[in-house]
Amino acid sequence: MTASSSKGSALITGASSGIGAVYADRLARRGYDLILVARNRGRLDDLAKRLNDETGRTVRVVAADLNDKVDLGRIETLLRTDAGMTVLVNNAGVAAVMPLLNSDVDAMDDMITLNVRALTRLTYAAAPGFVTRGGGTIINIASVVGIAPESLNGVYGASKAYVIALSQSLHKELADKNVRVQAVLPGATATDLWAKAGRPVEHLPNEIVMSTGDMVDAALAGLDQGELVTIPALPDAADWQAYEAARQKLLPNLSRKTPAERYRARAAA
Repeated sequence: MTASSSKGSALITGASSGIGAVYADRLARRGYDLILVARNRGRLDDLAKRLNDETGRTVRVVAADLNDKVDLGRIETLLRTDAGMTVLVNNAGVAAVMPLLNSDVDAMDDMITLNVRALTRLTYAAAPGFVTRGGGTIINIASVVGIAPESLNGVYGASKAYVIALSQSLHKELADKNVRVQAVLPGATATDLWAKAGRPVEHLPNEIVMSTGDMVDAALAGLDQGELVTIPALPDAADWQAYEAARQKLLPNLSRKTPAERYRARAAA
């Protein structure tokens, strides 16, 4: 296939399978050249060949472990120096399903390193270039557990709440710089993330599990519609809008000179 003119390069982390591989497919078909990042070089090579054959897009692969400082630094340098970069998809991440008291603290630390530290550093590497070049898009894959931390392991939920908060802050900071930021909050999605976390997706109720194709297609539709936060499974967007409106209503009263009356009354009793 002869490729049309490129929309620039999209760098996708965790691209060798699951959600990342579907993003690679969809963005290639939208006219983006690709930089695919993951640990499994064999899977990356297979995906790159298929997408190049099917779309004609240029596809580069970079085998890297984002929990390794040297590997992470290589991807940061790539994001800072590649003038053709227009999209960053921060998809790499791991989950945890066991209660905190039954979890290994070193595994939790590794999860924070990938879900929070790596995502932050890659975002920080990409954003200045996007601003300088007058535009770009940052897609951060969060999770519904970021707003429903009671659902699974609390450290996992907290790591995804961080992704949502960072995305909201960046959206405000970069709004006048022509840099789009989107946080995607999938529910249960049919990927091997569940098996790696100790609960294979086959053990979940079928009615709550979305296919990776449907999830990514919904997320990209949300991006096209200008959404900051996209929850692919949420039937009524007004529910999120009400949630966000309630949060905004709190903001003017979160920091005041005097304690609230209910606390002063108790102190005086």
